[in-house]
Amino acid sequence: MQQSYEPTAAQAPGGAARVLVVDDDPTVAEVVTGYLERAGHIVDRAGDGPTALARAAAHRPDLVVLDLMLPGMDGLEVCRRIRSRGPVPVIMLTARGDEEDRVLGLEVGADDYVTKPFSPRELVLRVESVLRRARPGTDRHPVRAGGLTVDPAARRATRDGAELALTLREFDLLAFFLRHPGRVYSREDLMREVWGWEFGDLSTVTVHIRRLRGKVEDDPARPRLIQTVWGVGYRFEPVEPEARHP
Repeated sequence: MQQSYEPTAAQAPGGAARVLVVDDDPTVAEVVTGYLERAGHIVDRAGDGPTALARAAAHRPDLVVLDLMLPGMDGLEVCRRIRSRGPVPVIMLTARGDEEDRVLGLEVGADDYVTKPFSPRELVLRVESVLRRARPGTDRHPVRAGGLTVDPAARRATRDGAELALTLREFDLLAFFLRHPGRVYSREDLMREVWGWEFGDLSTVTVHIRRLRGKVEDDPARPRLIQTVWGVGYRFEPVEPEARHP
């Protein structure tokens, strides 16, 4: 039986975030670790998949920086196994700018990715952006629409009473849609409002919309809740459960 992360797992002292850096290149790992520590974070390191899983089990990380290309067990499998234990934000590092690699990382639940070679300062900014989004916001009241409920305080979402297994970004995306029904948002709008980025790869939004539809729609191929407005973006229409099941 796999070990699960407990909600009461010990966190890093003083409110600092505990970040697990997983990269088989010791130079990259050392540079990333140095920048994250100077930014005030507590850093654990691992050079391969099994060690990363052991480190994560021993000390639950607040976030994982994970290289895609690892010896033996690749980053995609490490991401799957870490996320199977509980909702931990993951930033994937990829050595190639190939879109397929980026999409694969997002498909297995990575919250962000950075392409090598990268600026360590940019990586720290991405880490802090993801951590900021992972913390409960000021609006902590549950939101309900279309048979969906999002509880920001508990980081819990349900569909017709059944709990949804959402990544950090999927949760934030769904919460945003529920708070703004009937309005059309472009991918640029969603990247700014949900991710907190003024620029970035818009395929990130596309992949998350597809993943979210797979979890909230009766028929993801014919979405009724998260609708595409061609040439513009996406709109959330809160269709109630009885209307979804004629």
